[in-house]
Amino acid sequence: MIAAAVALGALALALAWPVPVVLSRAAWPSRSPAAALALWQGIALGGGLAMIGSLLAFGAAPAGSLVDAARQLLPVFTAGPIPAGFGVVQLAALTLAVGLAVHLALNLVTTAVRAERARRRLHSMVDLLADPAADGSGARVLSHPIPLAYCVPGLRTVTVVTEGLVDLLDADELRAVLAHERAHLDQFHHLVLLAFRAWHEALPWFPIANRAERAVSLLTEMLADDGARRQVGAEPLGAALARLGATGEPGPYAESGGVNPDAAMLAQRLERLGGSRHPLDGRARVACWAATAGLVVVPVGILAAIAT
Repeated sequence: MIAAAVALGALALALAWPVPVVLSRAAWPSRSPAAALALWQGIALGGGLAMIGSLLAFGAAPAGSLVDAARQLLPVFTAGPIPAGFGVVQLAALTLAVGLAVHLALNLVTTAVRAERARRRLHSMVDLLADPAADGSGARVLSHPIPLAYCVPGLRTVTVVTEGLVDLLDADELRAVLAHERAHLDQFHHLVLLAFRAWHEALPWFPIANRAERAVSLLTEMLADDGARRQVGAEPLGAALARLGATGEPGPYAESGGVNPDAAMLAQRLERLGGSRHPLDGRARVACWAATAGLVVVPVGILAAIAT
């Protein structure tokens, strides 16, 4: 049990600082944003499991397994003394593990509820204030001079543009922007970003949470750019982004409430669209996906081994 706690603690420490720092500074994620996005999710999920698992393994060590620890400690809540071998340190570790798991889960639920409420308000406002686009694209047009484009996810999705955007862009550029927003919806980026926003809000003092949310936001923008590039081409999309600037999108989705695109992100996207892309080769992508799976499978496997 102690060996499992040490192994999980070492993994949690690695995924809490050096690994995400190295990944956030690497250049290769822009070449294969899908693989990089999956790796970020593996780091977040694997790190959380390893952190909680390490505390559980250490706290349950006197009993020999997690199940035996539960059998010995649960009756203490109603009657009986604390079993021999369990000291203040072990009980504190178990309490912290349970508290951290509950805190993360509740924060995810409350973040999802707030996002759903924001989506409903946005849908109501769009229904009331926006008109269907004349080009038959299915987008809705708001009467507003500032050029903006955003999408509202959910069971009923909608892409919204302003009259200022329609007046600013030509037909191909407008189609590129609409394709970019539809890619956000089709690839369910709002769910990925919701999880990282919840992680950041649950641990606002944790610097890696902010770094991860920012990196994931940029990767979702790159993936949406790739979707628009396949439909319309890189040139119209690049021209539209250059005209709109960093303020043309309020975020990867309308109620994001998190990291919004800024000048640095825009510059990276434009550079990527303007140059020749060299995606990672097959072996590198396989290694990335294998590492992603390993980051989750390893802590789950260790916890399963010490459960009984």
